Amino acid sequence: MNIQQTKQRYGIIGNCREINQAVEIALQVAPTEVTVLIYGENGTGKDVFSRIIHDNSKRKHKKFIAINTGAIPEGTLDSELFGHEKGAFTSAYESRKGYFEEVEGGTIFLDEIGEMPLATQARLLRLLENGEYLRVGSSKVRKADVRVIAATNKNLVEMIRQGKFREDLYFRLNTVSIHVPPLRNRGKDIELLFNYFAWEFAEKYKREPIELHPDAVDLLYKYRWPGNVRELKNLVEKLTVLVREEQVMPNVLEENLLIKDSYLPSIVHVPAPNGDYDNEPQVSRHEFEMQNKLLFDLAKEVAELKKMVYMAIQGGKINVPAFSNPTADYGHYNNEQEISAGIQPQSAKKPLLVEESLSLARKEKEMIEKALRKHHNNRKKAAMDLGISERTLYRKIKNYDIDM
Repeated sequence: MNIQQTKQRYGIIGNCREINQAVEIALQVAPTEVTVLIYGENGTGKDVFSRIIHDNSKRKHKKFIAINTGAIPEGTLDSELFGHEKGAFTSAYESRKGYFEEVEGGTIFLDEIGEMPLATQARLLRLLENGEYLRVGSSKVRKADVRVIAATNKNLVEMIRQGKFREDLYFRLNTVSIHVPPLRNRGKDIELLFNYFAWEFAEKYKREPIELHPDAVDLLYKYRWPGNVRELKNLVEKLTVLVREEQVMPNVLEENLLIKDSYLPSIVHVPAPNGDYDNEPQVSRHEFEMQNKLLFDLAKEVAELKKMVYMAIQGGKINVPAFSNPTADYGHYNNEQEISAGIQPQSAKKPLLVEESLSLARKEKEMIEKALRKHHNNRKKAAMDLGISERTLYRKIKNYDIDM
């Protein structure tokens, strides 16, 4: 499969460079046996990339299991992953296989690897290096043939400095890394995703797709999306159910955002007005992360300073003129270039989007018609080319009233 077919199969919506690069790397490493570390904030869809790797690997016919290590209590994590013997602890009434034994020959996805206790990290390191492990309460060495994919939303390098993560395990896991970008850095993908979910929930609830007022679209790009794609999807579903007007107005959108004050200055990856990703300024990942961290630190210091000033005013220690919106002049950074060039920040403007490219239904219909023409109305071959099942293709042909 190529990048486009993969995105269609796994429901990855968007065309920003970072997403395409992440899919490309996943496809490249899939046929190999290297361990992969996926970086990304909560809600960015890190689990999808683990499925892409497994489904395109030599282990695709074996088991795949995803484990959120942060959701398992520390005292039982070793037992869950590596199994235990009868009598190993108070409630161990019988021997039990762990996840590594259950998924033998397949792939295990360890999400939130940064939450793993140091003792469990040592066990995992041994398994990765030698393919060996011990059940809890046993001295018998067991072998495991399992591919490990890990993911984290934490800065593991910083955790190493703090003594919370093993450096040797980090290097063993980080053979190949995939970076899933946060939604706020995906430019026009934000609006594309909004429209996609609007169509999806309109079909689910038998209603017309919701539309955003132009000023409300601006808010999509200014908002930081701490919950990323998951938050956007939930927002669209909520608006689909509640809004009855023809357009979603800015005040309605803002009232339904999860975090009302999440408009801190940020480096937002807004595409060029013509929507061309290839002509955007290139910024190294290290430079980008450093700039982002500096801005976050600056915003935090400003917030602390405002709090100190407010407390001083309340205590009568200083007298200052009244002001209504102390952050009104901070503006909103449009991109990295404005910051590095020292340009006065301006309000982020809505990228110019071609209406045709955002009409997902129309685009999908065109792709289906093109595939059918290419394969002379052979539904089976057209479905394979589109990366969907023949049953799904038949349903879409019927829905779009496509002549054959």
